[in-house]
Amino acid sequence: MPTHGSDNSPILRLERLTKSVSGGRTLFANLDLSVRAGELVAVTGESGVGKSTLLNLIAGLDRSDSGETWVDGLALSVLDDDARTNLRRDRIGFVFQAFHILPHLTLARNVALPLALQGVPAKAALARANEMLEAVDLGGRGDEPPSNLSGGELQRVAIARALAHRPALILADEPTGNLDPETAARVLDIFLCQVRQAGAAAVVVTHSESVAAAADRRLTLTAEGLHGRHAP
Repeated sequence: MPTHGSDNSPILRLERLTKSVSGGRTLFANLDLSVRAGELVAVTGESGVGKSTLLNLIAGLDRSDSGETWVDGLALSVLDDDARTNLRRDRIGFVFQAFHILPHLTLARNVALPLALQGVPAKAALARANEMLEAVDLGGRGDEPPSNLSGGELQRVAIARALAHRPALILADEPTGNLDPETAARVLDIFLCQVRQAGAAAVVVTHSESVAAAADRRLTLTAEGLHGRHAP
């Protein structure tokens, strides 16, 4: 069973995060956020407000002007580039709008990628990958190529891959944005179920009202930070 956040401390904590872009424009300032294990937070906001930038800051792919980010108890400001890479590899799972499923690998090998990067033996990695494919209703299809799948099925593979290595934190950028409403609803149900079963914390950037409504909390990003119902 997952042990992330077992002391009830947040998996993700942002404190007074400030980020500017070229030309000196401040995207957001003094942004605070805390997300606990098993909780899904939706971040909404107008285009260009910095939602994807916020995900990049959380993942350690970009650096804030000031403030601090903690992921599973680790402060990003004290980590060098190699340590940030290891943090992403070991503790963070990603789900993207464009799926990013590798066409030359089978479904199982796509899902097993995070485990392979951790050095997990191939047999064990593929067993876990097939377990996750079963969890997203694609059981028995691990040897198929991605070209056999619909968009909704590919996104379910992406969800399986994001959770295969049992990360503490899931980051999702418009995970249903390329899907029709019926498929998006199915994918959302699977995503929510898997995140909660895994005991991971999740932050989802979205324009979708249905995704935002299904989250435990909905926060709106503006230049002044995040607004909405913060953690109790």
